[in-house]
Amino acid sequence: MDLQNFIENFAEQFDDTDISEIKADTVFQELEEWSSLTALGVIAFVKTEYGKDIKGKEIRACNTVQELFDYIKAK
Repeated sequence: MDLQNFIENFAEQFDDTDISEIKADTVFQELEEWSSLTALGVIAFVKTEYGKDIKGKEIRACNTVQELFDYIKAK
């Protein structure tokens, strides 16, 4: 699991947010476009790309993209 690849996959879940805005230290829940639908997209891509299940409450417990990456990597 590579952080840069994770960030790129994560950024693809957003339609209107510029990919360059999303970095490891981005507080993703503060992004204007963040919604429950985006969270579902993240859940789906994590399952597809990494074969790991993650729940909404686990996503909400993370603040930054780095924290989410670390959580999924440790799972």
